[in-house]
Amino acid sequence: MDMIKDKTIVGLTIGFAAVAILGVFVMPDWLLSQTVIAFARALAVLGLLVLWRTGLVSFGHALYFGLGAYTVAMLGRYFGISEVLITLPAATLVAGGIGFVLGFVIRRYREIFFAMLNLAFSMVLFGILVKTESLGSTDGFSVEQPTLFGIGTDTASNKLVVMYVGICVVGWLAAVLVHRYLQSVLGSLSTAVRDNEIRVEYLGYSVAEAIHGKYVMSAALTGLGGGFMAIALGQVDPESMVNWTVSGELVFVTILSGPGSVAAPFIGSLIFELLRTYATEILPQGWQLIVGGTLLLIIFFLPGGVWSIISKAMGRKEAEP
Repeated sequence: MDMIKDKTIVGLTIGFAAVAILGVFVMPDWLLSQTVIAFARALAVLGLLVLWRTGLVSFGHALYFGLGAYTVAMLGRYFGISEVLITLPAATLVAGGIGFVLGFVIRRYREIFFAMLNLAFSMVLFGILVKTESLGSTDGFSVEQPTLFGIGTDTASNKLVVMYVGICVVGWLAAVLVHRYLQSVLGSLSTAVRDNEIRVEYLGYSVAEAIHGKYVMSAALTGLGGGFMAIALGQVDPESMVNWTVSGELVFVTILSGPGSVAAPFIGSLIFELLRTYATEILPQGWQLIVGGTLLLIIFFLPGGVWSIISKAMGRKEAEP
């Protein structure tokens, strides 16, 4: 399919361009900040979407989210490298590399065993970080001020705008690449693997290798999201980057978004971030009740996620998850 004729890619391009322009000229700083954090999380959710289409759910992707975040932070702290064109690719490669190694073990499991094995690996990293004083233990440590082409930002507001435009560009590129992958032969194997692995093997494809490749892609995207999150927050610590609650949030946003489109994680992540912000204001000591109740409503009444509403509003048949 030609890229120009691909309506999804055209829609992604228009959507991200509109969001970027609105952010630079219209949005207040607090909403810019919320959107940067939401889109950083959306990159990880995009990775989980690839697995979900294969019928696999991970409860431990905070492992790769934390690896990406700590890679960015450690490059600045120990090597003085704050250039985002180096730190963010490094975060992606480290997470993808670890995902490649662990994938040889994880690709052999399915269903709850797949989910819980991922959780076990993530909690191993959490335990290591908590016990490592040189990495700040439970308190973590701050992230160096990022630079782009060796140039820093003079004010917090300018830094936020640069980060916002950057996350929009990277988010658009990641969404386009994942969409193109899902339209390819290997990407099309996702639903086939989910429905009947034996038939896929009879067709001459290795299910284990297919899952392994998708797992590495998912890990790399999650690491990239973690790297962006570290820069956005200016701080890394085990609780906010690697704990099981982070994995739970990623799964929550995946369900909230729905698997119908690569654009869904970005929409769902922004809704989640705003929902959590306002829930905290309404019920500071029990905001989890509001978020949890929302998840139950989605599961019962909107199994296709937020994207199913958008698809119906556009008069289009929702893509098969």
